[in-house]
Amino acid sequence: MPKLSIITPVFNEENFIEEILKRVNGARIFGWEKEIVIVDDGSTDKSKIKIFAFAKSDLAMADKQNFKVIAHKKNQGKGTAVKTALNYVSGDYILIQDADLEYNPNDYQKLLEPIIKDGAKIVYGSRNLGHSRRGYFLNFLGGKFLTFLTNILFGGNLTDINTCYKVFKTEILKGFDLKSSGFNFCEEVTARALMAGYKIIEVPISYSPRKISEGKKLRWTDGARGLLTIIKLKFFDKGL
Repeated sequence: MPKLSIITPVFNEENFIEEILKRVNGARIFGWEKEIVIVDDGSTDKSKIKIFAFAKSDLAMADKQNFKVIAHKKNQGKGTAVKTALNYVSGDYILIQDADLEYNPNDYQKLLEPIIKDGAKIVYGSRNLGHSRRGYFLNFLGGKFLTFLTNILFGGNLTDINTCYKVFKTEILKGFDLKSSGFNFCEEVTARALMAGYKIIEVPISYSPRKISEGKKLRWTDGARGLLTIIKLKFFDKGL
């Protein structure tokens, strides 16, 4: 039976972490085993306490999920958290799950269908296919621009490179020389996949954007870093 490793980077999500872990833990995937690898990225609130408490809870134990919890001493960024988690995963495929409630774990089965049916190696869940809600207009516009630029420079045909939901065959993701530490992980990993000649399949997903007042962390500076990452990868491919 194949296994899915769900990587969940966490930074100061004390208001949402318990609920998202319940949803991830409870998500049913037909014919797959599941492990959950959580990286607390130097949270200064109660996130880490709640993560460890949940991993030892009756709810987690009842489902016999394989929980692995790693803690950074200081905040280093989403990209670094993912790279840390790669040292602990044991699954055949890896799925990235943010620690907020914007993305719905009920979409896991949908994300795995191209793998089950056609042996896809990389699958993205696109917020721009179907009728998902939109977040802040500037964030949406910036994401569309970065996706467009990535398609032009690396020969892609994607609609949403900044989606949280990315699924990779484990050996592929581990094989990339990832350097990005922050949210520009999305631009880097997509560009590297396209540069390596992999086909990225997209499926529509649901999306419930939150506001800055609710803890949303993405800022315009993250878009600027993403743009710089794309340019460096295309013309220099070093020094990220």
